[in-house]
Amino acid sequence: MAFLITSPLINEVAVLLLVSLLGWKFTLIYVVVGMAVGMLGGAFLDKIKAERWLADFAAEALKQGQHQQGDIVQPHADAPRLSLAKRHAFAKEETLTIFKRVWLWVIVGVGLGAALHGFVPDGWLAAHLGAGQWWSVPAAVLIGIPLYSNATGVIPVMESLIVNGLPIGTTLAFCMSTVAASFPEFILLKQVMKWQLLGTLLLVLLVSFTLVGWVFNFVSPLIS
Repeated sequence: MAFLITSPLINEVAVLLLVSLLGWKFTLIYVVVGMAVGMLGGAFLDKIKAERWLADFAAEALKQGQHQQGDIVQPHADAPRLSLAKRHAFAKEETLTIFKRVWLWVIVGVGLGAALHGFVPDGWLAAHLGAGQWWSVPAAVLIGIPLYSNATGVIPVMESLIVNGLPIGTTLAFCMSTVAASFPEFILLKQVMKWQLLGTLLLVLLVSFTLVGWVFNFVSPLIS
């Protein structure tokens, strides 16, 4: 879960673009905060034993993996070795199994993101959320949920919002929500998670992004 939370927020391309857009101080803080959100969120979900809310097949796979890790397997000289052809056959079967389970939801999720992309104009966000009120950060997070982008593609949107007067913290909160808490992503995650885990994960992300936005709005005058 820490990997799932962190990976959409931080990648090497986004970091390089952020350096050119915000400078190395803001970028460093963003990377540290993004990693902290992932680690703390993962630790919290582990603490409440969120694995009980995995889909049945995913929970069974987790149990099998834990069981295999707990066993001490003694190799046998006469143990059969998979040939290259059998390995390819196994890989093909696994690929088809996963594809059959998620292909429809990939189309639905990406289609929804494409349909809503650009639905909220930059000028509207800057006009309504640009004064820096405390409520503008959670509002920006909620507005970002129906939309979808990746960490690289959202950088031009971030630049446009900042140029139009949206505070840095509010901009980051909106973009983080668009990248990591969007409806299309959660439609895909529904294939491996039950509603309880989806709701908990969404709540963790929304609270985290709101706190990040408030922090950046507070410190931005100090380090700009």
